[in-house]
Amino acid sequence: MKFLVQISRVLVGVLFIISGLIKLNDPLGFSYKLQEYFSADVLNLPFLEPYALAISVLVVVFEVVLGVFLLIGYKPKFTIWSLLGMIIFFTFLTFYSAYFDKVKDCGCFGDALKLTPWESFTKDVILLVFILILFFGLKHIKPIFGKLTTTVMALLSFIACLWFGYHVLMHLPVKDFRAYKIGANIKEGMSIPEDAPKPVQEYTWKFKVNGEEKEFVTNGSYPTVEGGEYVGYEIKVIDEGYTPPIQDFSIETEDEDLTDEFLSEDNLVMVVMYDMANAEIEGLKKVKLATDNAIKKGYKVIGLSASGLEDKQRIKEAYDLNFDTYLCDEKALKTVVRSNPGILELQNGTVMQKLHWNDVKNLQLETLATAKPDLNFELKKQLDEIYALDQGVREIYFAETKEEKDAIAKKLNLPIQDDAMGYMKVWNDVDSLNLLKVEKIIKEYGYPGKSLVGEPTNKAAWYVIQHSNSIEEYLPIIKKASEKGEISKPAVAQMEDRHLMYQGKEQIYGTQGSTISDGFSFIWPIKDPENVNKLRKEIGFYDTVEESAKRIFGEDFVYKPYSLEQIKKIKEKNK
Repeated sequence: MKFLVQISRVLVGVLFIISGLIKLNDPLGFSYKLQEYFSADVLNLPFLEPYALAISVLVVVFEVVLGVFLLIGYKPKFTIWSLLGMIIFFTFLTFYSAYFDKVKDCGCFGDALKLTPWESFTKDVILLVFILILFFGLKHIKPIFGKLTTTVMALLSFIACLWFGYHVLMHLPVKDFRAYKIGANIKEGMSIPEDAPKPVQEYTWKFKVNGEEKEFVTNGSYPTVEGGEYVGYEIKVIDEGYTPPIQDFSIETEDEDLTDEFLSEDNLVMVVMYDMANAEIEGLKKVKLATDNAIKKGYKVIGLSASGLEDKQRIKEAYDLNFDTYLCDEKALKTVVRSNPGILELQNGTVMQKLHWNDVKNLQLETLATAKPDLNFELKKQLDEIYALDQGVREIYFAETKEEKDAIAKKLNLPIQDDAMGYMKVWNDVDSLNLLKVEKIIKEYGYPGKSLVGEPTNKAAWYVIQHSNSIEEYLPIIKKASEKGEISKPAVAQMEDRHLMYQGKEQIYGTQGSTISDGFSFIWPIKDPENVNKLRKEIGFYDTVEESAKRIFGEDFVYKPYSLEQIKKIKEKNK
């Protein structure tokens, strides 16, 4: 018995210490697992969910110190009774989880070792046997050091555990066992190898044959049953096959999935805020400074959150964040980084750096060839607002119903109008005010191009001028900006075409269209229609004049070249 007690003492003590330290390395992760247990679908104790983090820290600290107490022989009776209580509770929990199929992974060893509920239950039963040996052989458990030394060691282990728990909560886990650890590639973690084991399922089909219900088992194919009446079927998973380590990660808007696009970025800084409404205030302030610096150094910066649009917009405005936040599953984001907010650097989907908001100052980014050290965020914000209004009043015009027009106006903080004529006046007022603002900006800064406000904001002033009667005045300034790479050559070509059209002259690149009052639409006459596509390609357009015409007037539109004289006659005929 004495030999069995000592063997059990070492096994139980070491296992409790290892299991506890793994969870103490990531107490937030264990708290998420406890929230899962406390949920209405499992133990139905939702009132405990807000206290999951405090409970997780206490439980894992207690687990580690009990393992230490057992090994050094500190207060044997208290230690054994505590171990027995814990293992009985955990055995019940894992049995309940396994039998009712409630929790797929018990979290006993955090992310370091995944156990199925039945494996966890088996492990706890074995531990229970060893602890019962200790319980009945309690008299054989003696301290291995003197009383003072044992007491000091017990106290130091408790203090060390508390410090370690606090440290990883204020920073990040010392050892990252998750699929998003530094050096891991997210795209690869989401993929399934071609030679990976496939899922195996068993289908049990039920038919009524001659008044008697019979079952037919297949691997999925529909059985042939003569004279049988179909009743139903059941599916049993024999083997789940290969499951990729990353399953729920995505980068989305309301309309499209941008995951592949962003995971292919060479230099991406990603801010993770699973719950923006409850993100740490100091963390958001630090993220603001870090991301502004990243943008100036040439990095693409995005945010990821499970929060709604209102929270995203409110936080962006409150903290003056200069990046857009996209949608991702909350559970996935909690797995990516144990911080709200947290920050990562990615290169083609590979995690290069990952930091808690407390350590954002340690984010090390090189200055890229695309760096914009002179980026003016205040000016960028002003121009973004100008652009939003410029496009918004045009959305109002093309909206089909008054309700849609009113909704857009409300979103832009524009006054609600009684009719379309009222909104037309708003349109004109916005264009006039925007032009005054842009003229003031150009007078102070010159044309606000890519190096000053970044892309696509560098086109905001262009849009306002393009929609005004001041093209002739500002076209030379925009041409010079294009020569310096501040705005694209196709943008200048569009403005030049519009200027020629306003003068009643032939355009060069075929970018401008027009509609006569009776609904006749056409591409404004082109100076050299036979070579226009060659010119478009040389200047940087990616489409032909025919494709451009369909984009302007719709897919059913067929491009036909007209001369100025032909258009003149058509207009006269339609007077």
